Amino acid sequence: MKPVIPDSAVEWKGVRASGPGGQNVNKVASKVELRVDLSQITGLDEGARARLRSLTASRLDASGRLLVTSQITRDQGRNLEDALAKVRALVGQALVVPKARRATRPSRAAKARRVDEKKLDARRKVNRGRASFDE
Repeated sequence: MKPVIPDSAVEWKGVRASGPGGQNVNKVASKVELRVDLSQITGLDEGARARLRSLTASRLDASGRLLVTSQITRDQGRNLEDALAKVRALVGQALVVPKARRATRPSRAAKARRVDEKKLDARRKVNRGRASFDE
């Protein structure tokens, strides 16, 4: 089942963007702050919901909603679309189950190569010492 973000879970407002913008910078609210209630997203199993929580842990506001901002364009509508795309990308990323790591051991040949490289490094470093003119 494909995850669905209901409209009731999304709340956004336009705020003034930071940075240079000329005469309109203090008048136009083109930056978008989008807040999404993660508990209302449907179609996520418990594993995906936990991964989404960990992915967005640093972006949660005081009430536990995901806060996403966008100010890449000077158009509020396009910034809203960009913020929604960021949320969709995060949900899509949470759907991917990470591959379990299987512990492996280095082969005998790999161990031998490592020892040979260490010996080569040691020989190379011996030659870096000060020159002695005693002989």
